[in-house]
Amino acid sequence: MTGERQERRLRAVRVRATLVAVVAVAVALIAGGTALVLGLRTELGNDVRDAARTRAQEIARVIEAGRGVPAPRVADPDEEFLQIVAADGTVVAASTNVEGRPAFARLHPGGTATVDTPLDEDPFLVVAVGARDGDRELVVLDGRTPAGVAEATTTVTHLLLIGVPVLLLLAAAATWTAVGRALRRVARAEAAQRRFVSDASHELRSPVATVRQHAEVALAHPGRSDTATLAETVREEAVRMQRLVDDLLLLARADEHAPGAVRGSRARPVDLDDLVLEEVRRLRASTRARIDATEVGAARVNGDEDALRRLVRNLGENAARYAHARVAFELGEGGVGGGGGVGGVGGNGRVRLVVADDGPGVPAADRKRIFDRFVRLDESRARGAGGAGLGLAIVAEVAAAHGGTVTVDGDPALGGARFVVTLPSGERN
Repeated sequence: MTGERQERRLRAVRVRATLVAVVAVAVALIAGGTALVLGLRTELGNDVRDAARTRAQEIARVIEAGRGVPAPRVADPDEEFLQIVAADGTVVAASTNVEGRPAFARLHPGGTATVDTPLDEDPFLVVAVGARDGDRELVVLDGRTPAGVAEATTTVTHLLLIGVPVLLLLAAAATWTAVGRALRRVARAEAAQRRFVSDASHELRSPVATVRQHAEVALAHPGRSDTATLAETVREEAVRMQRLVDDLLLLARADEHAPGAVRGSRARPVDLDDLVLEEVRRLRASTRARIDATEVGAARVNGDEDALRRLVRNLGENAARYAHARVAFELGEGGVGGGGGVGGVGGNGRVRLVVADDGPGVPAADRKRIFDRFVRLDESRARGAGGAGLGLAIVAEVAAAHGGTVTVDGDPALGGARFVVTLPSGERN
């Protein structure tokens, strides 16, 4: 139920965030679209007015040059007319499409007006320019239809009516996707935090109880308590708790990332063979088992060097812990050959790390759950020998974070367990 409530809560947050984003984008688009249409209408209207004024000024210059009143002509009789009007309102001359008609407007020079005409059902924009013909004061009227302005603004409006819903759908989809990704990261972080708390409370109970038990015995029987023994017990349990906390923190960090996330911007080229040989040297100095590294070849991956070092160390420690006499490391690029050996460079872009031992092996029924947290198998892999049961869980988490896998089966050559880690290979210089 908790998971369902969490999912419903995150879905509600996602829906609200998407709605808020869509409303905000809608308001911005509507305001911007309205401003665009109004601005376009104003600009195109000004263009019509300027063109009419320019034509009227041309007629006025001809009159003032002393060449008399010309017979004005227009390029398109359906969209323009010209009238030359005397001070008393008499039409002195007019274009042929309005010849014989009274003045459509009584304007002073420099004035403008919108008038109805028989030329079109839409009103015309009229501009007046003054001219002097001898002693007569004349006014040149140029009228033009603003139908082009209306057509342009109507077209833009229709495009906006189509485009705005499409943009809103795109904004909703983008917001839904982005918020979903963010919430998934939040959910992973919350789940990692809850799991960390659960794991810590589950596993720290034992060392804390051990320290408390020895302290209570020392307080109850001070004469029989051994300070050195008590100190050693506390030290061992403290080391155990420190390692446990380190393991839990590493797992918590891995929980926060999706599989393969480490192969992103944080990834760096890592020579995996250097890490393997480093672990081989460490095991040779700390264990009596024979450590075989003859099949370790060069291999590079992209990832977190510290996490990959921990992966190799956990596999090495696990193998050395249960080995009777021999541990074998194998590393290479390409496929794994028969008999547990690593093949040569296969060109398939994968790196294989194999760690095998001659110990008791892992039963087939336990080969999946052995990578779960706090899983310990039979007495051959009991707590006293194996620790808290987090080592192989860390191996699985680190491999998954690097886009790889880890499996375990039986090794046909050594007879024990054979762990195989497959990782994407990195680029070489």
